[in-house]
Amino acid sequence: MADTYPAKPADDELQARLTPLQYEVTQRKGTERAFTGEYWDDKTSGTYHCVVCATPLFTSDTKYESGTGWPSFWQPISSEVVEMEVDASHGMVRTEATCARCGAHLGHVFPDGPQPTGTRWCMNSASLALEEAEGED
Repeated sequence: MADTYPAKPADDELQARLTPLQYEVTQRKGTERAFTGEYWDDKTSGTYHCVVCATPLFTSDTKYESGTGWPSFWQPISSEVVEMEVDASHGMVRTEATCARCGAHLGHVFPDGPQPTGTRWCMNSASLALEEAEGED
């Protein structure tokens, strides 16, 4: 990842602060196994932030059950909080989503989501931290 991101913490800080899975996913473009992440079936209301830099990325209002085993959203909070680029790894071509502020790998974007966008933002739970909406128990 480029070192030009405004909120890219030092690697030693990330290794000390993140779990091994969070580090593997966000810094090495890894993927957690389907149906194992903390948020894949979570129904809590709130805002999902980047686990690396705390940028708000998605809200529970746009989260839906995609059947894939990963948390899926039909759009991010805004187009400015994520960057997309072609990912031709693993013998396939996909669109990778990264945090625009720190460059953390979040997951992939697919054109098979629900309306109104038709887009599925298939994210890794390990890339996200949920801030529950006030009044939630």
